[in-house]
Amino acid sequence: MFDRLKRFLAACAALAAVAFAASPAAADPAIWVVRDKDSTLYLLGTVHALKPDTVWRTPAIDKALTDASELWLEVDTDDAAGMQALIRQYGLDPAHPLSGKLTPEQLARFRAAISALGADPANFEPLRPWLAGLTLSVAPLLKGGFDPKSGVEEKLKAVARADGKPIRTLETQEQQIRFFADLPPQVELAFLLSSLDDASDAAPMLDTLITAWSAGDVEALGALMNDELATKYVDLYDALLVRRNQAWAGQIETLLKGKGVAVIAVGAAHLAGPDSVQVQLARRGLTAERLPD
Repeated sequence: MFDRLKRFLAACAALAAVAFAASPAAADPAIWVVRDKDSTLYLLGTVHALKPDTVWRTPAIDKALTDASELWLEVDTDDAAGMQALIRQYGLDPAHPLSGKLTPEQLARFRAAISALGADPANFEPLRPWLAGLTLSVAPLLKGGFDPKSGVEEKLKAVARADGKPIRTLETQEQQIRFFADLPPQVELAFLLSSLDDASDAAPMLDTLITAWSAGDVEALGALMNDELATKYVDLYDALLVRRNQAWAGQIETLLKGKGVAVIAVGAAHLAGPDSVQVQLARRGLTAERLPD
């Protein structure tokens, strides 16, 4: 389980709400640009895992990749051993079984959801709620045959490496893991419960999400990926989206003080809604202009 899960942990932005589903033959993801007199930064919303035959490159994305001298991603996903060590350090709590942290009704729902995916609920007993929730979110993706190696970030890295361009990250692996591991217990449990809320209707929801991403429909993405989290799980929304978006806006502002061209690719949820990276940039007096289709 951990060998598969570790590849997703580092790549997820709003991890329980990211869009994974069957996509059309061609896509048109939204892309923005932030400029000053000597810097150009492209912002691209991504899907972290796709089916191998998904087509998503567009002329605007290709131009950004050609012009850029470096690629920025959320986190380094290549250090598998380091990620597995962090998962074991921050995601396991065998002294306090998961079943003891749930009410009977919550436990029954969780076991039913896990069993429906063909997994044994007993294997989840050592997991902390955040890791159990993430696993429950990722499992339908794995079962459906989606591959992180076909995700947008992996394809972008391949292009950057082929062109000899450096790949940099906005966060470390430990930072990203600890966004979950450091959640207050009640918020960590809320993350698991939010995953349970989505488990029963995952397939149609995922189809809707990927359609919105493919069409570059940012308003729909915000409504589908962020609105429920923002209203029902306020603390979780703040920890996993708002504060990270604020931090990334600060990093982008710092990059603009240098010079050159870069592509910054982050999960699509971070570039949608009223607390998006673009909104955080605007609060700093910086404009992210959406490029035409």
